[in-house]
Order: sequence, then structure tokens, then C-alpha cells
Amino acid sequence: MKGGATGGVGGLGGGGSSYAFPAKRRWRGLVIGVLGLVILSMLVPLVFLLGLHNGFHSPGFASEQQSAASNAFRAYDKLGIRDSSNNSEGDQSGHVNDLIRRLGPTLSKDMFKNSSNEPKNGTSSVGSGHSNEPKRGFSVPHQEVPQSSLATNNTSRLGAVDEGGRQCELKYGSYCLWRRVHREEMKDSMVKKLKDQLFVARAYYPSIAKLPAQDKLSRELKQNIQELERIFSESTTDADLPPQTEKKLQRIEAAIARAKSFPVDCNNVDKKLRQIFDMTEDEANFHMKQSAFLYQLAVQTMPKSHHCLSMRLTVEYFKSPFHDMELSHSVKYMDPALSHFVIFSNNVLASSVVINSTVMHARESANLVFHVLTNGQNYYAMKLWFFRNTYKEATVQVLNVEDLNLDNDNVHLSLPVEFRVSFHTIDNPPTAHTRTEYLSIFSHTHYLLPKFFQNLNKVVVLDDDVVVQQDLSELWSLNMQGKVNGAVQLCSVRLTLLKSYLGENGFTFNSCAWMSGLNIIDLDRWRELDLTETYQKFIKELRTQEEVSEAAALRASLLTFQDLIFSLDDAWTLSGLGHDYELDFRAISKAAVLHYNGNMKPWLELGIPKYRHYWKKFLSQEDQFLNDCNVNS
Repeated sequence: MKGGATGGVGGLGGGGSSYAFPAKRRWRGLVIGVLGLVILSMLVPLVFLLGLHNGFHSPGFASEQQSAASNAFRAYDKLGIRDSSNNSEGDQSGHVNDLIRRLGPTLSKDMFKNSSNEPKNGTSSVGSGHSNEPKRGFSVPHQEVPQSSLATNNTSRLGAVDEGGRQCELKYGSYCLWRRVHREEMKDSMVKKLKDQLFVARAYYPSIAKLPAQDKLSRELKQNIQELERIFSESTTDADLPPQTEKKLQRIEAAIARAKSFPVDCNNVDKKLRQIFDMTEDEANFHMKQSAFLYQLAVQTMPKSHHCLSMRLTVEYFKSPFHDMELSHSVKYMDPALSHFVIFSNNVLASSVVINSTVMHARESANLVFHVLTNGQNYYAMKLWFFRNTYKEATVQVLNVEDLNLDNDNVHLSLPVEFRVSFHTIDNPPTAHTRTEYLSIFSHTHYLLPKFFQNLNKVVVLDDDVVVQQDLSELWSLNMQGKVNGAVQLCSVRLTLLKSYLGENGFTFNSCAWMSGLNIIDLDRWRELDLTETYQKFIKELRTQEEVSEAAALRASLLTFQDLIFSLDDAWTLSGLGHDYELDFRAISKAAVLHYNGNMKPWLELGIPKYRHYWKKFLSQEDQFLNDCNVNS
């Protein structure tokens, strides 16, 4: 029984086991097949996302960088700066030119030159005047002028080139030279190298991930990408980078080199690298425009310390009881037997340096009378400053041009006007080059001098950006031979070069342009010829012709004094200390007057450092207001 029972159970068990195992195998096969299908259905979109999709959109750091650059451009577009046509490398020359044209009031006074024989990408200049008076700029069309006809030929200045091999002064005016001299060492050079390698690794990773036999290389690329992304989340400069960064850079470079050795989808890599190139190009273009804009802002804006000084002096003037402080000198102001100097300025310190340097080198300071003409905003600050500071025995009068009772209504202060002219000089075609010169001429206010000083016969006009190094008393004994304006002439710019601006007739082609800065004016002869009326007539004629006002001012000044310039010796004035880095120090030491014409005025941080001490040594160092406003720091 037992045996039979046992055998029956054993038989039953054996029969059940033989039928159950095949069923289990079939069930397991079904499960494995379903799981395989599920996994395959998940892998297909995953491969698409990591592969094809990644060829058009870079995750992580790259997308954040691109978003940041796009946001920055959208913000900058509010200023009307970005060129919407930035589509190709061929548009690079148009970017900066369009920037300058569209910067609004800050740069609207600049005109740029694109001559036919210049490089295809063009050259442009950015210039401005001093303080609140923007500098005018324009370029003269191609003129064939023998090199021997130029009185000065400082080719050393034209040797300065930018990164593209173009001459600095022609591309950005003084800005290019300033940028080259003040270039700072990059603090994120290693970070930029790592970013470049990260971009390249992202470009190759999707293609390598599709190669089944390169799983190890794919994992290595992915690991390197993730590691660099983690570094960039914590580091922005080289000083923030963790240790062993060099080794990490070498590892990702080796992985990229291996990835490049395999046949990959070139279209995918090309699209990714082109996306990176466009993003980098946009970012570089943005920074270039921003840098030029900020440079213009810096040279056209009064420094914070100077603004502080003017405000402090104005407040102190109304707190002090010295409102009639000039009455004791009223007789000297109208005495034609004395030496009268005229300065048009809205800068307290600049005017002070001009007066101090003139008095320090004068043999007899008691005969010197300075008339500082300013606007209502700076009038009270000027009055208090020149009351607190004495200049030996010289006399200083401060006048507000807006309060002077003249026949002309609404008189406003205008400072000397600066023009930047570029033109071709040709001796023979292989040596042809382009020259750039800075012209400084009288403003509209200068032509009211005979009305401002009706009792005077002769005055010396000084710009507020000059420093006097010698006695100027010889100017009063000059025989001007019936001329009106004694000035240093700039014969490197002959009027024939300005023919398109002056017209075909009405002037002598071989005559030279003249410079303001130091001018001896015969007021009697001026009144006799009624040059003020002549100037105003030229201005009206040119404006009715819808001409540009800056060019109209230059033409009107040159035509008004046509054949009425008494040429001073070149040793009287040395110009260019506000834009030329290559002036000879021997010429500087011998010049009677140093003229800081150009963008880089000596009171600005942008001023050329090696010339600044000539100006700064005549600045008062002990005044309490200067210390309070950190002017001397």
C-alpha cells in the first residue's frame, strides 16, 4: 500500500514536473520579449534626444551661455545699438559703423570714412571732444597730394596697428591706441580654454554615442562633460578653478582627439560648431560695441570728482559773504594797457591750470588779466575758486556769458570745436597711406569777442586744455601786418584737402589750416572788417543748404579768416598730447605751450599717463575741496 501510494505520488509528481517546465519556459520567454519591447521603445526616443536633438540644442552650460548672451543683446537693443543684420562674417565692418551712427546724441557728431582703397571690412573712428562738448569728426575724400608738400610727416604714429593689422588711429581714433596701451591680462584664460573643449566635446558626443563599439569612449566623453559642467557651476575665473584642472583639460583633449579619429555625422558636428561660432561672434561683437560706447561716455562726461568739486564750491559760495569780491579790480578789467587773456571753459581745474602755468612763467604777473567765460551752471563755483586761490599779482575775472547784455539773444557758452580729419597722401602708389589729424577751431562764442570786450584792442585766447611753459609777453609786441588772428598753422592739412567741404571757390588752395589753443587776436582789426557778421553770414548760408552743422562750423571759421591768419612759429605750440602717444619729449620740453587736443584730456583717467604730469604739476595740491572730492587721488 505504502509502496503503491508512494509510487502513485511519485508518478503524479513526475508527470506534473514534466508538463510544468515547458509552460514556465514559454511564460518566461513571453516576459522577456515584452520587457525587451518596452526597453526598446524607451531607448528609441532616448537615442533621438541624446543624438539628433542634441545636434541643434546644447544642454547645460552652453544653453545658459547662449541665453545670457541673448538677454544681454536684448537689453542692449533698448539703446538701439545692435545691428539686426548680423548674419555673416562679411558684415563685421558694418557693425561698428552702424553702432556709431545709431548711438544717438553721444556719438552723433562723428562721421566715418570708408574709402575705396581701404580693406574690405572698412575702418572707422570714434572720437569726441572734451568734457561736455563732443568732438566732431569727419573724413576727407581721396586727394592726390605730393608727400613733399606736407610740412609734418609723423609716420611713427601711423605705425601703430590693431589686432587685425589695420592702423589703430584710423579704425577707432584714439580709442584703439588707448585700448592697446591699457590692455589687461585675461583672468579667465583657462576657463575659456575649458569652455572651448566642452563645446567641442558636446559636438562629438551624440555621434560617438551612436557607435555601439565605442561605449567606453562615449562614457569617457560624458564623464568629462559632466565634470566640466560641475566646475563651471562654481568657477568663473582661473583663480576659482579646483586643483588638477590642467590634467582634466588634458584628459578631455585626449578624448576629443580619439573621437575625431572615428567617422561621425559631419552635419551634426558642423551644426553644433557653427552654433558655437555664431554665439561667440555675437558675444564678441556685443563687447566690442559696449567697449566703444563706454569709452565715448568716459571722454564726454565730467569726472565724478570734478562734479563734486563744482557742487561743493557752488554751495560754499552762497554760504559765504563775498558776493562782491571782484569790485576792487573792475578798473583793470577794462584797461587796454594790460595783457588780457581770455579762456572759454566750464572746467574749474582746467582753467586754474591754464592761469597758474601762465603766471608761473610770466616775467611780470601784475600786468596779467585773465577773463574766464563760463556758463551759469559753473559760474558761482568759478567765482569762489578764483577768490580762494591767488596767482601771484595777476587778476582773474569770471564772466557768465548768459548774463552778458549783447544784441544777440540767448547767448550760450560753446567750447573750442575739435575735428578729426582723415585723408590720403600719395607720393607714389606703393607708399600711399592715410593720415589723421586733429583740428581745433573757434566755436560760435569766440566770434562774440569784440562785443564781450568793447574797450580792449588785443587779447590772447587760450583753450582750457593747454599748459604754458614759457613767458608769453612777446605775443603783445608782434607786428601782425594787418592780420586778425595770430595762430600756429597746420600745413599737413592744406585747404585743398578740404575742397569738398569748402567748395570749389572762395579760398586759396595752398593755404594751411590753423589751430586754436594759443591765438593772439587784434580786436580793432576784427571790428574794422566786421568778421563777426561775416561768420554769421557763412553759417546762415551753409545751414540753408542743409549742410551738416559740424562741417558748417569748420568751413565758416576757415573762410572767415581766409588770408587773415598771421602764422606763429611752430615752437609756440605743440599739439597732440590728447591723442598722440609718440610725441618727442625734446619737442615737448622746448614748446612754449602744450595743447592736449584730442580725446584724452589730462584731467581724465583716460589721459595719456606720460603726458599727464605736465598738467598736474600746476594743479593746487593743498585746497581742502580737492581733498574732500578726491581730485588728487
